[in-house]
Amino acid sequence: MLIVDDDQFFREMAAALLDGQGLSVVGEAADGAEGIEQAHRLRPDVVLLDIQLPDLDGFEVCRILVDAGLRVVLCSGREASAYGPLVKRSGARGFISKTVLSPQELTRIIES
Repeated sequence: MLIVDDDQFFREMAAALLDGQGLSVVGEAADGAEGIEQAHRLRPDVVLLDIQLPDLDGFEVCRILVDAGLRVVLCSGREASAYGPLVKRSGARGFISKTVLSPQELTRIIES
């Protein structure tokens, strides 16, 4: 798994939580451009992608990654409803709020 989020604390917390439950985190990125580069280089099974990035729109990053054949799960501190139909149109496997991030919920989304 690759974690793309501009919040270093969130990346570290998510990596520790997911690694501790058997979901291997292979890399992290702090913005969209780095996330795209890391995703192409590392070819992770899944990319956990923050919607609000400092350089690129997370939905655009998602489309690029999905077009490259990667599975993406979008995340945000906001609820999915805040983004209207954009989440469904993004091509992502699903969405998870940062407030309820868990390995079990992430696995459910990935496998659905």
